Amino acid sequence: MNQTTLKLYTLRNIEQLPQYQQLEPEAKEALRVVAHILPFRVNNYVAENLIDWNNIPNDPIYQLTFMQKGMLDESHYNLMKTALSDSGQTEGDLAATIFKIRNELNPHPAGQLSSNVPSFEDRPVPGVQHKYKQTALVFPSAGQQCHSYCTFCFRWPQFIGENDLKFATDQQMTYLKYLKEHEELTDVLFTGGDPMVMNSKLLQKYLEPLLSPEYNHIQNIRIGSKSLSYWPQRFVSDKDSQEVLDLFKRVNDSGKQLAFMAHINHINEMQTDIFQEAIHNIRQTGTQIRTQAPLLRHINDDSAMWAKMWKEQVRLGMIPYYFFIERDTGPKNYFSLPLAKTWEIYKNALQEVSGLARTVRGPSMSAHPGKVAIEGMNVINGEKVFVLTLLQARNPDHIKKPFLAKYDENAVWFDELVPAFGESKFFFEK
Repeated sequence: MNQTTLKLYTLRNIEQLPQYQQLEPEAKEALRVVAHILPFRVNNYVAENLIDWNNIPNDPIYQLTFMQKGMLDESHYNLMKTALSDSGQTEGDLAATIFKIRNELNPHPAGQLSSNVPSFEDRPVPGVQHKYKQTALVFPSAGQQCHSYCTFCFRWPQFIGENDLKFATDQQMTYLKYLKEHEELTDVLFTGGDPMVMNSKLLQKYLEPLLSPEYNHIQNIRIGSKSLSYWPQRFVSDKDSQEVLDLFKRVNDSGKQLAFMAHINHINEMQTDIFQEAIHNIRQTGTQIRTQAPLLRHINDDSAMWAKMWKEQVRLGMIPYYFFIERDTGPKNYFSLPLAKTWEIYKNALQEVSGLARTVRGPSMSAHPGKVAIEGMNVINGEKVFVLTLLQARNPDHIKKPFLAKYDENAVWFDELVPAFGESKFFFEK
């Protein structure tokens, strides 16, 4: 397995994947229709090692990587299906239908385009989001892909070829000038796509400048990546694996902290020997691995699985970090659960683990004001309420200040909640 060559399967060549032939016609149709709207890619490692093809369509990793009919609502699905089957449709007609549906899927939630992009010398900084005071997100232009795509991914607009919807750094590396000037920044998170699709030389181009003295204010460098479970060969047997590990070590030896933010959605991603070997190799560089994932219907809506996964992550030396709520974009209706149910799953899982795994924060919604966390439910003066806080906020003064929302058994996202006790606005809206 360690010598596996990466093979990528998309809608154009999916018939070359041996397991594809055993799918039912309805599953093939759904893949074809939905993948014209949302990005689809799976690789040979995932297909051969993580998916149980005897458990289709219920296998969680299959649901995580292969499109299902319900990932589009019925009207969008039928519109796309009709467009694909209409021989009279021109390429322009088809593109217009795809564009229309995508724009109705809330491609950039929580003010990512309108509120998160900073300016430098009176111009937007390409490939940077700066929502929270201490942390900036950087989207390397060469890291705009992933080894496989997750069906739920809220960054799906990065992968569809629409430049107006994509975050990416420019050739002038303007982001470095911005980071240098803003000394309030202590953390830089490289994200994408997936920065680990870059070769070691490109990755070095982004990380090493931050080790120079003019960036002493930046103490923590993070890499957000799915590669640990989708392509662990990146840290074991790729031709430049050792160069990547050496780069990680140089960052840590410089006195800065390198944190690998691993996206792990299900314990089935953690079962292979090479996955565990990759963890060992990364940790040997002094890099800290933190794990995060959203709660997803059809994939991981099971408190026992979360508890088991967090225990195993701690055993392997990783730190459970975030328990997210599926964001209000793309195929949200397929994956979302009511907030009340989400809280119960989180609470029940947390009760089954020791303190070392209770580092995981959530359930967290990355909404416009910040990361809104559900702290629990209660009855106050006869009214049932959600107790909420902000784990992160655009205004740091709002962090960890409790506030109350009226209980709603059907609400799946923060925007569906209203203040408790007849208040017209939440405190941060006033």
